[in-house]
Amino acid sequence: MTFRSSTSFLELACKDLMNVPQTPRTLPKVMTVPGIISDLEDDSDTTMSSCRERKIIVGNMLPLQVHKDVETSKWYFSWDEDSLLLQMKDGFPPGTEVIYVGSLKVEVDASEHDEVAQILLDNFNCVPTFLPHDLYKKFYHGFCKQQLWPLFHYMLPMCPDHGERFNRQHWQAYVSANKIFADKVMEIINPEDDYVWLQDYHLMVLPTFLRKSYHRVKIGFFLHSPFPSSEIYRTLPVRDEVLKGLLNCDLIGFQTFDYARHFLSCCSRMLGLNYESKRGHIGLDYFGRTVYIKILPVGIHMGQLETVMNLPSTSATVKEITERYKGKKMIIGVDDMDIFKGISLKLLAFEHLLHQHPHLQGQLVLVQIVNPARSSGKDVQEAKKETYSAVKRINEIYGSPDYEPVVLIDRHVPRYEKTAYYAMADCCIVNAVRDGLNLVPYKYTVCRQGSQGNIKSADSPRTSMLVVSEFIGCSPSLSGAIRVNPWDIDSVAEALKSAISMPDSEKHLRHEKHYHYITTHDVAYWTRSFMQDLTRACQEHYTKRCWGIGLGLGFRVIALSPNFRKLSIDLIVSTYTKTKRRAIFLDYDGTIVPESSINKSPSPEVISALSTLSNDPMNTVFIVSGRGRSSLSEWLSPCEKLGIAAEHGYFMRWNKNCEWECSPSSTDFEWKELVEPVMKSYTEATDGSSIESKETALVWHHQDADPDFGTCQAKELTNQLENVLANEPASVNRGQNIVEVKPQGVSKGLVAEKVLSTMVDRLTPPDFVMCIGDDRSDEDMFARILNTVSGPLFPTPPEIFACTVGRKPSKAKYYLDDATDVIRMLRGLANASSPKPIQTTQHFRVLFDNAY
Repeated sequence: MTFRSSTSFLELACKDLMNVPQTPRTLPKVMTVPGIISDLEDDSDTTMSSCRERKIIVGNMLPLQVHKDVETSKWYFSWDEDSLLLQMKDGFPPGTEVIYVGSLKVEVDASEHDEVAQILLDNFNCVPTFLPHDLYKKFYHGFCKQQLWPLFHYMLPMCPDHGERFNRQHWQAYVSANKIFADKVMEIINPEDDYVWLQDYHLMVLPTFLRKSYHRVKIGFFLHSPFPSSEIYRTLPVRDEVLKGLLNCDLIGFQTFDYARHFLSCCSRMLGLNYESKRGHIGLDYFGRTVYIKILPVGIHMGQLETVMNLPSTSATVKEITERYKGKKMIIGVDDMDIFKGISLKLLAFEHLLHQHPHLQGQLVLVQIVNPARSSGKDVQEAKKETYSAVKRINEIYGSPDYEPVVLIDRHVPRYEKTAYYAMADCCIVNAVRDGLNLVPYKYTVCRQGSQGNIKSADSPRTSMLVVSEFIGCSPSLSGAIRVNPWDIDSVAEALKSAISMPDSEKHLRHEKHYHYITTHDVAYWTRSFMQDLTRACQEHYTKRCWGIGLGLGFRVIALSPNFRKLSIDLIVSTYTKTKRRAIFLDYDGTIVPESSINKSPSPEVISALSTLSNDPMNTVFIVSGRGRSSLSEWLSPCEKLGIAAEHGYFMRWNKNCEWECSPSSTDFEWKELVEPVMKSYTEATDGSSIESKETALVWHHQDADPDFGTCQAKELTNQLENVLANEPASVNRGQNIVEVKPQGVSKGLVAEKVLSTMVDRLTPPDFVMCIGDDRSDEDMFARILNTVSGPLFPTPPEIFACTVGRKPSKAKYYLDDATDVIRMLRGLANASSPKPIQTTQHFRVLFDNAY
């Protein structure tokens, strides 16, 4: 096991990153067994036989309270009991070592870094990331709070007065800060055994730095804020870097399916990735790695809340509130002061309620507790001004000397006081226009349940009512709540009216339903569930070979079968020259002609290599393609001895002088009359789609359509065609951006099997078989070849070179990077052929030009 900090990767992320000094290695390596610390990276698969299970939790802030004595200049640290990072420990198995990595809430002088770091490591298992003040300001208050936070809450900077525009320096600070966090993790991690769990949008490119250093590092990430729709997210100038950063994780968690769906849509539209459900778990295939998606809202810490409920100060406050609001119904709201919490909309709805129902005046009170703002900006000041103005207006119109309709508490409110208000409120409203982690409804419900203390008497009925915005993360889990659109003032007012006037029996049923869910899905359950899925997601780490590609923030790891390797030209040429009878199968598009090429005809170099190979009497060479026979015949006419299998093998000829053979599987194409109208209806309804008509097949293409809509339409089209063709001799197949209907019993694999069987029947069994292709239809060729040569027809198995184009999961044993590599390999084989080629490339260029 070795350790290394990536010292040069920061420079690759972007050209003008801030000049941040490398993190000094003052902290000792945390090792679980004796060993040697090396500065060289070893990517071996060896694992440590004896280690203590550890979890490394990385967040923007450490779960600590920090205080410095002015007189003695001594630092004092204590746990922050309200921190989610600290509460997560309850979900880990006993004996689990938890290490926290994050920043402190205060700035520490550079001369004290070593001392403070050692104290925190020894006493709290915390590793601080001391970000320079200017860097932290640009990282957190700049990019995080002025770019990501508004964007993730659907706020776009349409004009300078409405949010800050993208700032390249702030982005560079974000990358630099993430790099420092990564360095701290690298100092302490045992990459073979430790799990790293990253928290929230502050650290979205950190996975790239970790994956760069340790290809098999176990990384989980949970996003506590919303994830916007692709139309919003795509406006971020660095959208690809952030998205690829998240995809370097093994498991990504979201509060709701909506947020996960938006993320998956972004992956589809921007990176061309598709997802599927594997045994109930959503997974994205990303260069051979499966990135899993977790959907589960965070819960509350039951023990902490019950402790506060039993405090004497809580009971005293309950009595005080009971006396103060005697004879009145109380609605409670607890929100941060920012524009997304919908405080002003809530006040408008309450004002409308009092106006529409005058009998409630004097009987109904809204207590609005305002938490301190987490940022200071123009939008916060405007939200605060609007809130105070609305409260003043409502109290002046509907209030009286002994009645204040709205009680605004804009100060620090201790936990016991909030708990008392929760316990005594008849209804709780959370009216945010967009919110991720919001635990107020959970806390309210638990406080209404009461405890062994004096908050509620033991025999009193447990009731609670929730009015929640449909745009908050916990809304889907509260099925008994009244869900509202916060922008619809009338409906919110009516929801409040319904909540306070509902019979107690129904309030009780709704409360019991919520309370059962909240108590069984607390923060410990959330932690356990996430870690179980993360462990499952990392199970295949050591069953595949991993290597990294890409520079900077575009770095990613390719994970493939351990037997899967790049085809060596020297190896195949050496084997080729030692064999005496060879069968060669080549796909066309994407294999010998680049997929991106506009001109689909083969290059003179390809024609030269194919002619030489097919002219060698020891070789049987076939082009096996889904294209029509007329196009292939025209393009490959200079290669007289080349075999062609067109339309996936329905048409087949052994050389240019042979007649075309047709597949005996089907000669009835009446099903086309059923398929074509269906495909036309989908083409008319799907902009960018088209129909390709072949002699024996019909293909619906949607590569130019909207990715999500095209994929959705392809699924529907496939289902409809399967129903239509249930009793017809045709099969429906989905491929990359296509839906193809072709005769049953026709495949590229059958072509390879027929050629090999014919060679055996002619007493010329091959001792060398090569097959190269790039898509799903070629996988059938790989499988059929392996099955055929391992059967009784071949007493002596030939040398087999099944090769896919591109590094991706495949049944082939080898890969080549692209069509250029394939052509280079074919040229090497052609040069080794016997007899040696007489014609030059220039000669074939003339033949090729004359063919047209």
